[in-house]
Amino acid sequence: MKILLVNKFYYPRGGDCISVFNTEALLRSKGHRTAVFSVAHPQNRPSEMERFFPAMIDFAAPSWQEKAKAAARLFGFGGVVDNFKRLLEEFRPDVVHLNNIHSYLSPVIAQIAHRRGIRTVWTLHDYKLICPAYACRNNDKPCEMCFAQKSFDPFGAISKSPVIKYRCMKGSLAASLMAWFESVYWNRQRLQKYTDCFISPSRFLKEKMISAGFNPSKIDVLHNFDSFNHREITSSLLSPKQHYYCYVGRLSGEKGVYSLLKAANELPYKLIIVGDGPLLTSYRNEFESSKIEFTGRLKPEKVLPIIEHARLLVMPSVCYENNPLGIIEALSAGTPVLGANIGGIPELIEENVNGMLFPSGNIPSLRNKIVECFSYFNDSYNFKKIAADAQSKFSKESFYDRLITIYE
Repeated sequence: MKILLVNKFYYPRGGDCISVFNTEALLRSKGHRTAVFSVAHPQNRPSEMERFFPAMIDFAAPSWQEKAKAAARLFGFGGVVDNFKRLLEEFRPDVVHLNNIHSYLSPVIAQIAHRRGIRTVWTLHDYKLICPAYACRNNDKPCEMCFAQKSFDPFGAISKSPVIKYRCMKGSLAASLMAWFESVYWNRQRLQKYTDCFISPSRFLKEKMISAGFNPSKIDVLHNFDSFNHREITSSLLSPKQHYYCYVGRLSGEKGVYSLLKAANELPYKLIIVGDGPLLTSYRNEFESSKIEFTGRLKPEKVLPIIEHARLLVMPSVCYENNPLGIIEALSAGTPVLGANIGGIPELIEENVNGMLFPSGNIPSLRNKIVECFSYFNDSYNFKKIAADAQSKFSKESFYDRLITIYE
């Protein structure tokens, strides 16, 4: 089978990119031929199809000329349509597998593939199809105001649109107007018409898609898979866990790391924070100490030992997480997870079996739960069972079998 994977970036920028890399490697290992369509970027991985990649667009450029180019890209201008059609002519895929494509590439890709009779599937890495600003956040709280807009009236009052009223896109009126118009044009009805199947990594996201007007029969749930090559369970987890806990991920407001740092500051255990982001410097300045260590971004081979030997991993998000790969990787390494009870996090955690939950954003509860976890998941706990269960549930093989069924 020939599969064309589409994502707006082809370098390790975020979880969507990692998911594409993992899926591409898995498909190739099973004998399928794959190709990639993305935007041209200096950090991209090499690709035999990179000559078809449209130019990068700077959505933050100050000039109106560049802003006009960015706005046109939402509808496939600037090389997307022509280059994609040329790639289809050369590669002739059986399946076009979309990932994050809004803005830099445009959903016009789904329309083109559909009109050529190519099966089109779309993995949902965020909430963009039901939230013009991606994140379902307003005033630092979960927001579903745009869900009620199951059909869009492009001639209605712009001021009534929540994304414009609250300037949800980067606090900018111009960016929010662009996001609103994009959602008007690429509305739910049009997206469903051109997509054969949406892949939701969590039941939570599927439920939100349905509540916003999407057809449930078009949405399949398929969890992410564990991409680490873990050592044999019987050998890697014989040594006891060390006396620290960790967070691995992006350092930005919606991830709830500030709550974790406030809680950690009052506890005797060591916390290791792995990752970078816009708040790394401020967090370091306020919290770095002998109890709280910031490593910055690390290569995967250096992250895995930190996760494997941690007493627990904490996922303190205050946003609608989808299907956090960090939780899957921790459980597959035999490390229990303390997660915020929000979004898709609770579907991955079984209380007092492979982790615990706490109310999102509640610092006293988070602090108490960390203490409880250190007591409950002690050296006598069966961490190998956590790893065995997770590696079975989130295996490459089960993911591959379900994906091929969706493709076919």
